[in-house]
Amino acid sequence: MKKLIFTKFLTDIAKSFFLISISFSIIVWAIQSVNYLELITEDGHGFKVYFLYTLLNFPKIFTKLLPFVFFISLFSKIIEYEMQNELIIFWSNGISKIKFINVLIIFSFLFLIFQLFFGSYVSPLSQYKARTLLKNSNIDFFPSLIKEGKFIDAITGLTIFIDEKNDYGKYSNIFLKEETSDGIKRMIYAKNGNLINDSKKKVFKLINGKIIDQKKKKSVEFEFDELNIDLSQYGSKTITRPKIQEINSFKLLKCIIYNYKNKIREFKDDDFICRLSTLDVMKQVLLRRFHLPLYLPLISLLCGILVFKSKEYTYYNRFKYSLFAFTFLIIVFSEISLRYALINFFSFIFFMTFPIIIFFTLYIILKYKKNI
Repeated sequence: MKKLIFTKFLTDIAKSFFLISISFSIIVWAIQSVNYLELITEDGHGFKVYFLYTLLNFPKIFTKLLPFVFFISLFSKIIEYEMQNELIIFWSNGISKIKFINVLIIFSFLFLIFQLFFGSYVSPLSQYKARTLLKNSNIDFFPSLIKEGKFIDAITGLTIFIDEKNDYGKYSNIFLKEETSDGIKRMIYAKNGNLINDSKKKVFKLINGKIIDQKKKKSVEFEFDELNIDLSQYGSKTITRPKIQEINSFKLLKCIIYNYKNKIREFKDDDFICRLSTLDVMKQVLLRRFHLPLYLPLISLLCGILVFKSKEYTYYNRFKYSLFAFTFLIIVFSEISLRYALINFFSFIFFMTFPIIIFFTLYIILKYKKNI
């Protein structure tokens, strides 16, 4: 009987968690997707790249919201059971309140493992794939970026200026500035031109113009009747090198260990450059992935305190709102602690042990003072 009671209760919490987490994540994802529109409007990527990139950022949003959603799900479900007099079933079947809290703590470890897996593996991997997607994509949406009287610099190494554009996709008075890899600065002027943009090729066709190549103090000038510039050889200015948050945990740990052992200032590992100057950032990222989940058992313990006061208690509303505010502040503190944990050794020890010390302190109080 006791097993069935707990199974129903924990199942209700799990259902509530996944419903709320997916709902919140979709809302945040939709808002962030608007910010990513610059991939199309400014960088010239296509809608397919934009959609896949935003979709691959969904696990990151889900991971960040997990502690707060877990708190909301657990807190609201305990309140709901209390209001519907369903918690009485636990007590009438001989389940003590401290045992009830023990089950919540054990249950929270499932979410702890879940967050560790998502935060340390799934989220960095999906973000890395999103960055790789941008790196390997071309500028499918580039024609829509070209406007009259506007400098277009969405392409690395190439700036384009169009004086006029007619309704048939033809351009007049075209100026291009190109910087080649061998240090040559090239100015190109054409009276007319048009874009050939299909699945096979992306070419800027220029007609009747002049090219000026300048290297150091020498310049060479010649005219042309027709010139085709292959746009596929140029890349977008979108950042394609993965950020530290997008690197897998093993590489970050490897970088930190190498620097501590060998004092290496820099080494490369695929797309990741391990630098001594970014060690603090890497440590913060690893703390977020591996330390923040430790707050989940503490959150479950704080939510469990709700069962020590029934709805008949005179100040029950004040009690639950105060407990909600305190637990919420703990979650906020967990985020803030990442910023200050690396100031010095003592701050590191304090912030790392804080959730553990608070957890065991509260647990001992609850276990030996059951009348609170």
